[in-house]
Amino acid sequence: MKFKKMTPMIWTSEMDMTIAFYTEVLGFGCTDRNDEWGWAVLHHNAIEIMVSRPNEHTPFGGPVFTGSFYFVIEDIDALWELLKEQTYIAYPIEDFDWNMREFGIFDNNGYLLQFGQEILSDTSLEEE
Repeated sequence: MKFKKMTPMIWTSEMDMTIAFYTEVLGFGCTDRNDEWGWAVLHHNAIEIMVSRPNEHTPFGGPVFTGSFYFVIEDIDALWELLKEQTYIAYPIEDFDWNMREFGIFDNNGYLLQFGQEILSDTSLEEE
């Protein structure tokens, strides 16, 4: 058995606002959308997220995901500067003991999005 890929699917009752948040604020592209199904696919480089309207058989009052979506990125400081004034901040940019520089925001639905970049030590720079 081989797992090939995992694509999160987030539920939203605000399809247009969610697509706008991910495309206009985070720079994703909407590569597929079906309004009849209430479904869309968003891409940014190798990252894919599906967005779906919950079906009538699923009780939905808002986000029910109890974790976060963690994005490993390059140039975290530039992204922080871009997002810090236009999003709801979960926690500001900070260097952590586990050698990651990261911050967290909430999307328009309330899902927690965390962004991190590995902190390169002086010794790791010498190895490159």
